[in-house]
Amino acid sequence: MENHIALPAFFLGTYTPRLDEKGRLFLPAKFRDRLATGVVITRGQEKCLVVWPHDVFAAEAARVMATPMGLRGSRDISRTFFSGAEQGMPDKQGRIVVPPLLRGYAGLTKDVAVIGVGDRVEIWDQAKWM
Repeated sequence: MENHIALPAFFLGTYTPRLDEKGRLFLPAKFRDRLATGVVITRGQEKCLVVWPHDVFAAEAARVMATPMGLRGSRDISRTFFSGAEQGMPDKQGRIVVPPLLRGYAGLTKDVAVIGVGDRVEIWDQAKWM
């Protein structure tokens, strides 16, 4: 019998779904419950996308807005974080739409890697991730 440690609702693992011709992406089944109430998709580091549950996005947004606007780096972070952000809602089949602007930023075409990163999910072009 395997022993499992009870973990909080972390996003874990690597999955390789495909984007369809409309830019829709099936979320991994293990992620769907946590993201069912809606997501925010933003630009991430190293040309990936970040999918945030609403509550985690709100907490991260508060941290970004608390940085001093007198610092150039703070302004750059705010611009990157908010300007490309898109709210979305998974459909009944567990798909989200990845907007064209964000697909272009991350270089996403068809084959993608969806990875769990604790409190968030990242979407990568599969060739860049693997």
